[in-house]
Amino acid sequence: MIDSKAIREFVENFITGSELFPVDVRVSADNVIVVEIDGPQGVDIDTCVALSRAIEEEFPREPEDYELEVGGAGLTAPFKVLGQYKKNIGSRIELLTADGRKLKASLLDADEEGATVGYEVKTKVEGQKKPVMEQRTERIPMADIKKAQLLLEF
Repeated sequence: MIDSKAIREFVENFITGSELFPVDVRVSADNVIVVEIDGPQGVDIDTCVALSRAIEEEFPREPEDYELEVGGAGLTAPFKVLGQYKKNIGSRIELLTADGRKLKASLLDADEEGATVGYEVKTKVEGQKKPVMEQRTERIPMADIKKAQLLLEF
């Protein structure tokens, strides 16, 4: 079986010096290698082709045949690494927290510790018939985020 750690290290070395970052490297039991990369401006097809060719050159198919897929992280795929959070600061995201809350929020900031989001909540104000929308900002630790992804609104 092909070593996923060796593939990951190769990918990290290949993109060193660029703004790109690895999102995921998986090797299945039947030798299907899936490499996902991303960057602040996304990833173009030429970069994916160059990385694919470099992997095939570094890891010949002779000793062990494999299938290789190299691509950018999907637009609607859940965030897996900090770089995806940073790339999407200022964007609307959908967030599922460990305590079961589902938030549609603006991603304001993110670091290794957590993400800061802004969202609106309906609040009942005494003396008024209709609830008003109140803006809230919340810092959510990364450990408490079960899932986060870009929110596509049309």
